[in-house]
Amino acid sequence: MQRRQFLKSGAAVAGGAFVMGAPSIVSAATSLKFDSYVSDSAGPSWTDRWYLDELEKRTNGEVEIRRYWSGSLNKVGEHLAAARDGTSEITLISPGYYQAELPVTRGLEWYFRMNRADALQRVCREIYQTYEPLRAEWEQRHRSKVLYWTNWNYAPLILREPIESLEDLKGKRIRGYGVATDVIEALGGTAIPMAAPEVYPALERGILDGVYGFDFVTAVAYKLHEIAPNFYDIGDGPHAPSATIMNKAVYDGLPDDVRKVSDEIVDEIYGGKFGEIYGDVLSRYVDTAQSEGVNLGTVSDAEKERARGLVQPAQVDKWVETVAPQAGIDGEEMQSMISDAIAKYDPEGTLPRPYEIAQAS
Repeated sequence: MQRRQFLKSGAAVAGGAFVMGAPSIVSAATSLKFDSYVSDSAGPSWTDRWYLDELEKRTNGEVEIRRYWSGSLNKVGEHLAAARDGTSEITLISPGYYQAELPVTRGLEWYFRMNRADALQRVCREIYQTYEPLRAEWEQRHRSKVLYWTNWNYAPLILREPIESLEDLKGKRIRGYGVATDVIEALGGTAIPMAAPEVYPALERGILDGVYGFDFVTAVAYKLHEIAPNFYDIGDGPHAPSATIMNKAVYDGLPDDVRKVSDEIVDEIYGGKFGEIYGDVLSRYVDTAQSEGVNLGTVSDAEKERARGLVQPAQVDKWVETVAPQAGIDGEEMQSMISDAIAKYDPEGTLPRPYEIAQAS
């Protein structure tokens, strides 16, 4: 891609597609801001960094991306509005922080319905492509294009003290995130909502007995195991669908060749790169965790099934009965589409859980 051709194309697009309140397309086409509320070593950041690196590399440096990690540009909870209004061109969105703003997307958040994180990513893509209310929530209401769906791999139950069974969770104060609070409460714990940066000091001070809804990679990267070294696989499946998005005016205003490059990179993410990246990261973090004293355990199959019965279908039914009607959508229709997508993709999923990696090593 030649620089002169790129700039000429960008200027032409800017001249015909300027949107009041949106950032300059000329500027956005050459210099983009990526804004994340988590660190560059947190779970989804590994995929995000690969996408950003590849976009710069494959456009021969014509696209330059300034990266703002750990809420250094916008604070937790501000990123959806920042992308919508053009303060940030690209950002990571975890819907659990935006429950009122993303009611349709919340229909993708649940536990104990499938097994593999790489399959969850493909489920989310299919529903985004085929269920118009979900796409409209992002592209019309929030003026953002989902570049690709991602997630937080797997979320072990992390505890300061070991347990014999899930019965031991009764009365324990456990940090919850989004619908993770449903799981904690169904199992008898007390859910404590808390942003990720606050979790370590809360564990350290004894405010929390444990953490749930914190993915394995980020938990190890944030050193939660220094205080809470007991990690349990409870058979809950993949954790927390998220999305990496771009301001839609910026995406639509990119030169055709740049947009094509971006789309090709995204296709590779869905085509196996997500699993490849995470497979390597999870393996390395399992080694790190074990060398630093983490106890990677599991509950029995009977306990997993009991937990599943406590959480589902109640968790999905709650969304169908309360959230979907307020959003003006047919919740049962969306969940039926999701069930079909799970049946299609979950058997193809291969990304192992941390406990499985530890057992195989």
